[in-house]
Amino acid sequence: MPPKRKATPRSIPPNAASAIAYTDPSGSAPNKRSRLSKPQKKIDEYIIGTMNLNADPPPERTAVVTNGRGLYDEEPFFDHSRPEERAGIVDRRFYPAEISNERCAMYNANDIPRPIEVLESTLEATQAARDQAGKATGEAVIHWFKRDLRIRDNTGLSLACQKAKEKGVGVIGLWILSPQDWEAHLVSPAKCDFELRSLRVLQRKLNKLGIPLHMEVVPERKNVPKRIVELCEEWDAKNVFCNIEYEPDELRREEKLVKKCLEKGIAFWPHHDDCVVPPGTLKTGSGKQYAVYTPFFRAWVAYLHAHPEVLQEPPAPTSNSRGFRTGRFSHLFDEKIPEAPDHKRLEPEFKERLEQLYPAGEAAALDRLQHFLAEQVGEYHDTRNFPSKDSTARVSMHHAAGTLAARTSVRMARDANSTRKLDGGNEGIRSWISEVAWRDFYRHVLCNWPYICMHKPFKYEYTNITWEYDDAHFRAWSTGHTGYPIVDAAMRCLHATAYMHNRLRMITASFLAKHLLLDWRLGEQFFMTHLIDGDFASNNGGWGFCTSTGVDPQPYFRIFNPWTQSEKFDPDGEFIREWVPELREVEGMAVHNPYEAGGEAARVAERNGYPRPIVEHRFARERCLRRFKEGIGRETA
Repeated sequence: MPPKRKATPRSIPPNAASAIAYTDPSGSAPNKRSRLSKPQKKIDEYIIGTMNLNADPPPERTAVVTNGRGLYDEEPFFDHSRPEERAGIVDRRFYPAEISNERCAMYNANDIPRPIEVLESTLEATQAARDQAGKATGEAVIHWFKRDLRIRDNTGLSLACQKAKEKGVGVIGLWILSPQDWEAHLVSPAKCDFELRSLRVLQRKLNKLGIPLHMEVVPERKNVPKRIVELCEEWDAKNVFCNIEYEPDELRREEKLVKKCLEKGIAFWPHHDDCVVPPGTLKTGSGKQYAVYTPFFRAWVAYLHAHPEVLQEPPAPTSNSRGFRTGRFSHLFDEKIPEAPDHKRLEPEFKERLEQLYPAGEAAALDRLQHFLAEQVGEYHDTRNFPSKDSTARVSMHHAAGTLAARTSVRMARDANSTRKLDGGNEGIRSWISEVAWRDFYRHVLCNWPYICMHKPFKYEYTNITWEYDDAHFRAWSTGHTGYPIVDAAMRCLHATAYMHNRLRMITASFLAKHLLLDWRLGEQFFMTHLIDGDFASNNGGWGFCTSTGVDPQPYFRIFNPWTQSEKFDPDGEFIREWVPELREVEGMAVHNPYEAGGEAARVAERNGYPRPIVEHRFARERCLRRFKEGIGRETA
């Protein structure tokens, strides 16, 4: 196995070049960019909850096309000496520089073992030793909660309770807050708050079962495995259960814990639970991971129909004995929920708003899903693309926090279908199940192509596209002042609710990468730092699809026209008028493009301070096509 790349030592001067020029095995992807590091402001300076939505918009732009760029802006562009790090895309406190194309090719050629393969190999090699270690009784069994903050339909917790009952001991729940993990993973303050609220609900439900929940803050993420082993020794726990997370760092951490626990005579049992169908289960005819969604979905459905037990709910957790509450672990029952780190806290008013919009915990998740399946799913296929309609399930934040298992969602949807099938019967149910399956698809992709978690596009030959790094344009996009009403309405809705409708995510992502030609990773990270349902695999997959850099994407020459998208999916302008008050007085279809409509619409927009478009659509389209063609060296996608 090739040696693991390390981050650039701090002793290297910030402007020292160590450029690498080479061609990958396909001969088509030279990596031309240097590794000059020149840290600049972080992208998360626009943190939700601290941003003043009533602040002045970006400075008025010159309404003159200058320098042949077709842009209504005179701000200077960044230079391109390591722009990813200058723009805050690569956080060198936690990660090495962007992975090279060459190393991506090595993953694709199976020259580097994937993190999930390393974990599976270690689990297989240690099976007998863990079986032996797990025979010891000890005084407790631990379930380590992560993104599974629920009791129902929780594989790891169910197995932990079964093991505890077998040994005649109790179960202890463990939850660890790693502020560095939240920061490295760009977890939004809204999602942090939702997880902590969900944790409070979980603690109460566990308490009814006589199961304590120990919550601890571990300041440095590297010390989490060590601390878990220490707690096992302190509590004399011989078996530890958890559910697997699929990001590379987390898979490596689980693999390390398997070994560290065994050194102390402790059996560590990580289980698949986050996906409906575990990664690696579905293969193409040639034995490879699916990289196109449609055949993946067919295989996914066929597998679940052939193996209905996969959708079955595991046995419910059993209660600890009454004596467990009053014994040596009694102090664990009275613990307080940790507070969010300072930089992840919400303003009180915004926090209260989110509590009303998104009640936390598995009961709230199940209530929401049951209501959707009973009242709304029948129209889902026809209404799901219209952001002004309340036609979606709005359970994505529960999937992201693990207060609702994806398996539960699919099972309940199937049971609500007249045919009790996943791909037939009610069209709304079939469509919604297909959307949940996208979540599995992107996790399977992440496991097979882990470099997408290393600041690299799935199509790594697209690395050489020359992006713009224009502060003013990024700020206009991120604050909702682009002069494109549907884009601005979507971004303002995100700031006010920590949520964005899926159709709007597609429109805003395409606009950032293809109209403004800003590095798509800036937008990907901005979404993560603001969404209450932020989820790396799904967010990365969605951005890759919309910007033509990811798995199974739109071809790069397919560029959304924001005007027509607006007219098609917000035909009455209801959503625009709700979130862009400057345009509420604009009548009729002119609300979609008031300056193009002219007349009274343009006068109203100008009087109310609504900006003119910061880039011309035709110019943006032509520039995008040219840059993509130059970057990948061909005209096909």
